[in-house]
Amino acid sequence: MRTVEQRDLDCAYFDAWRCRSCTLLDTPYARQLAEQQSRIQALLPQMAWDAPHASAVGGFRNKAKMVVAGTVDAPTLGILAADGTGIDLQACPLHEQPIVDAMPALEQLIRDARIHPYDVPSRRGELKHLILTASPDGELALRIVLRSSEALPRIRKHLALLDHLPLTSVSANLQPEHKAVLEGDEELLLAGAGVLVMRVNGIGLRLRPRSFFQTNTAVAAALYRQATAWIDEAEPASMLDLYCGVGGFALHAAREGRAVAGVEVTAEAIEAARETATAMGADASFTVGDATSVDFEGAQAPELVVVNPPRRGIGALAARLDASALSRVVYSSCNPVTLAKDLAAMPGFAPVRGRVFDMFPHTEHAEVLVELERR
Repeated sequence: MRTVEQRDLDCAYFDAWRCRSCTLLDTPYARQLAEQQSRIQALLPQMAWDAPHASAVGGFRNKAKMVVAGTVDAPTLGILAADGTGIDLQACPLHEQPIVDAMPALEQLIRDARIHPYDVPSRRGELKHLILTASPDGELALRIVLRSSEALPRIRKHLALLDHLPLTSVSANLQPEHKAVLEGDEELLLAGAGVLVMRVNGIGLRLRPRSFFQTNTAVAAALYRQATAWIDEAEPASMLDLYCGVGGFALHAAREGRAVAGVEVTAEAIEAARETATAMGADASFTVGDATSVDFEGAQAPELVVVNPPRRGIGALAARLDASALSRVVYSSCNPVTLAKDLAAMPGFAPVRGRVFDMFPHTEHAEVLVELERR
């Protein structure tokens, strides 16, 4: 029987059964990593595997998505219980320290600005979530998710309560619908420049409020380094980064004499990627578009493609990649199950090597990087 003494991270919330999100917390971290590697290898085709890249066991999450519940005088910032009541997790040991340090000020803002937490069972209230992101430089970006604009005047009036925090951006997102959707379509900048710079491997990736970024900065940096090393070994003259987000893979792989491009459906992310490319003087182009409809034929076809899709995988794109003249694909996956399906749909490519990156310690989730070459 596994004992609490074997754990590598202490968590009072877990011990009190307040939060059990870290389902593997009672398992020593070295065993977590070994068992994760075994599970993933069993799911995927035969290939060479590098040693898994471990994470810090605590203080690694750069983003806190806090559900706000309770009352305006006694708000909770954390998650919801099964009955819709709030469970306060302000001191969660997974979060980076600047996030934990900011929580008391956010709670004070709720009370002083009289922002009534949204009550899921009764469908009343205004404040749904607080989303706080920390950069490697210790700066913060805050998003306040509201049901309507009703509380905005009071929030603006009391924003000075946050002046001591290293905030580069404060925005309000309006999400009026009663459903399990984190954010709505309207984003209003309340303070700051609306940009958080994530300095990764010396590259200042720019995040806007809606931008996606891996929640474990140190492991994301290792992921980018590994992918870049594999790309540089292949020496492609041209590379295309699909589902490129803010351009992490493309900008890391940009080199003199290499044509680098990225495609992403989110215009805000593409704008950020372009700004970063300009700032670093990189010869890289970024286009708003659907990755599944990219043309892989003709003179402009890339020699190498990087794909970094959401959990659903690349779907029909797999067959199009397989039918193309591409010689190499680097696939970064957050879901080994859909990765296995996508690899099966690309029989013209052989997976040659892979590596697991543990973005989410104490859970069964992981990022997997696989290099494929034409058979």
